[in-house]
Amino acid sequence: MADHDLDLVVIGAGSGGVRAARIAAGYGARVLIAEEYRVGGTCVIRGCVPKKLLVYASRFADEFEDAAGYGWTLHEPRFDWRTLIANKDREIARLELAYTTNLERAGVKLVKSRAMLEDAHTVRLATGETIRPRYILIATGAAPWFGPPIPGIEHVISSNEAFHLDKLPARILIQGGGYIAVEFAAIFNGLGSEVTLVYRGENILRGFDDDLREHLKAEMTKLGVRIVCGRTVRAVQRTQRAFSAKLSDDSTVDVDKVMFAVGRWPNVAGFGLDEAGVRCTPNRGIAVDPLSQTSVPHIYAIGDVTNRVNLTPVAIREGHAFADTMFGDKPTAVDHTNVPTAVFSEPEVGTVGLTEAQACERLAKVDVYKTSFRPLKMTLAARDMRAFFKLVVDGENGRVVGCHIVGPDAGEMIQLVGVAVKMKATKADIDAVIAVHPTSAEELVTMREKALSHRREAAE
Repeated sequence: MADHDLDLVVIGAGSGGVRAARIAAGYGARVLIAEEYRVGGTCVIRGCVPKKLLVYASRFADEFEDAAGYGWTLHEPRFDWRTLIANKDREIARLELAYTTNLERAGVKLVKSRAMLEDAHTVRLATGETIRPRYILIATGAAPWFGPPIPGIEHVISSNEAFHLDKLPARILIQGGGYIAVEFAAIFNGLGSEVTLVYRGENILRGFDDDLREHLKAEMTKLGVRIVCGRTVRAVQRTQRAFSAKLSDDSTVDVDKVMFAVGRWPNVAGFGLDEAGVRCTPNRGIAVDPLSQTSVPHIYAIGDVTNRVNLTPVAIREGHAFADTMFGDKPTAVDHTNVPTAVFSEPEVGTVGLTEAQACERLAKVDVYKTSFRPLKMTLAARDMRAFFKLVVDGENGRVVGCHIVGPDAGEMIQLVGVAVKMKATKADIDAVIAVHPTSAEELVTMREKALSHRREAAE
């Protein structure tokens, strides 16, 4: 130990890095965490948390409108973007302080500085200080990617800048079809913007269940989001009033803002990975083994920078597992299968496990149960919104291998369904649970009629 200044240096104080640092310190390790921007990382500062706050804000317009059906008479509601952003900023500052305080209480030394790998054993801070720790953990996350350069790319914003706009854009074009693009399309639409969502693929949310994708697209369209698939933005030009986006079919869309949410790339450039001998994968993430160890035995990496499952709770679990493994004498590999996730669109999406297509590829027999219905709340509100529930079942043993929900509180429901899927619950187990009535969630335990059954040919 005398040869090392510290037991651990963590580069990046996002959710995963902070968790790893705190748990390692709790085991008695001497820990330093370096962060060049703000403590909390993407999720707390410019991702999940501020985005969810904007999601809440965007849903009030429909709530006010729906209230009339329940006997409420309201004055004409008015929305102020600057008030929302100011309140959001105060909450993010509070959370950053909480993260910083928790690190200090755990005995972790926090340095607000960029950190680089000078070689495989030396970390150099922007202050000029060098440290030779026993272990190095890279938790630098990912950053927005704008895609191939196009004319006028300098006029395009990412989700980072969307949180700090001076005013709500009356018209916005968002390019992308994943979590961030779909969520911001719903946010801006709910707040009153005219939204065009442009995606190069055949449908939004690539990788999700096909029925879910189609249902969500139809519901978002009903709410007023214009969804244009099979096209891309080829150029953005400033006009006298705002901007004109030229699409790949030569059509144009005049808007006040253009936002790209076409993906995020791991933050692997510019801090010495090559000098340290740390290898990356073809998908640009740092290559790691099941225990998050890189090609250099004493250097580890967790979270989005590894480009495995890029979700905040996964990064947190990986950070905790790293600390348990290296300092708690409890080798722990994170299981990246059956991770429940939500898309905070309008309506909301919750999903866990295999899609129908994936199940048909992997299993000999697949049973599918699905239903679409109008939630009870929407009846008096007179709103044309339908929820969608789908269970994918292994036809050989009855095990539920996938669940896909579109509708109010889908994210809340899928967390508990994820427990059942992780425990290998069968359709019969779920059927045996008495329904909570009247709720949307009861559809999970009342679906009895099989929608589809697939069987792979024996020759396959």
